[in-house]
Amino acid sequence: MSPSHRLINLQGTRIHTVEQGEGPLVILIHGFPESWYSWRHQLPALAQAGYRAVAIDQRGYGQSSKFPDVDAYRIDRLVADVINLIDHYGEQQAVVVGHDWGAPVAWTAAWLHPDRVRGVAGLSVPFAGRALVGLPGNPWGDIRPSEYYKTFTGDDKVFYQTHFGARQDIITEIEADLRHWMLGLIYTVSGEAVAAAAAAGQIPEDPLQALRDGPLCLAPGGRLMDAFVWPDTLPAWLTEDDLEFFVGEFQRSGFAGPLAFYNQVDAGWAYLEPHADQPLTVPSVFIGGEMDVATHWGVDALAQVHDYCRDHRGSHIVPGSGHWIQQECPQETNRLLLDFLEGLRG
Repeated sequence: MSPSHRLINLQGTRIHTVEQGEGPLVILIHGFPESWYSWRHQLPALAQAGYRAVAIDQRGYGQSSKFPDVDAYRIDRLVADVINLIDHYGEQQAVVVGHDWGAPVAWTAAWLHPDRVRGVAGLSVPFAGRALVGLPGNPWGDIRPSEYYKTFTGDDKVFYQTHFGARQDIITEIEADLRHWMLGLIYTVSGEAVAAAAAAGQIPEDPLQALRDGPLCLAPGGRLMDAFVWPDTLPAWLTEDDLEFFVGEFQRSGFAGPLAFYNQVDAGWAYLEPHADQPLTVPSVFIGGEMDVATHWGVDALAQVHDYCRDHRGSHIVPGSGHWIQQECPQETNRLLLDFLEGLRG
């Protein structure tokens, strides 16, 4: 069965879905700057294994709704899209899988709605509670995210999440040459590029110093892309057609919505305060990349995962993988996801 595309109205929000297969519902949620297409290797594998796999464009992306107000991208609105999608398919529960920004959405959906989520898998970004994206020294958001950023950026740098949330300067940078910028970002945090930087001694051992010195902190008024590296040839896992697909999506949809996710990190942190001491109770699994910067940021959260996740069924690190785990290492990702899913059937 080939994948089918649908535009679904979820209480006033249009969500573009790509689905394949029949069986228990599995929802796949992408991150930044991505698309349903990020799950192109998982859709057929899940379908063949007897699942109804549904990859979405999150609001602000692709063919899904774009809203002008940044508060439309607060975490509870993103989670509501997932729960409304489960309702649309007539199911009481679904397994939810998220990568990058999709991971906090998946984790939070399972955290706040354990009756609706049968299991949750996070790729790249571990469960971090109200922090959404945990960082070394602040894995569970005890300190407001924007305040914590200053502890490692100092006064002479800006963390990319703050820079992205402001939107104007980064959009200007991207739109000057969207394809070049996209390729630079994708490659810079890939397994090949991070491994090369590590081999050259360019990554400090201290995780906060690595954050400060890495490509995702920049001088005020600077360009993020000044720290990017570009490949001489595309890596084997990213074809010219793949790159052109991603570029084409953002040429049409723009970046205002996707960047608004970052604008709302502090607002999400405040919204989730009443749940700060509430554990994640549904079955969970984490899949990270050996060379993934976001997985490295989550080292404290991973070390304490069993204190916060009552039914955690494993944290798996994929050798050689960078940030784009399900694209760089699709076979291993599929194996780990299917093992987790089969365990839920018992």
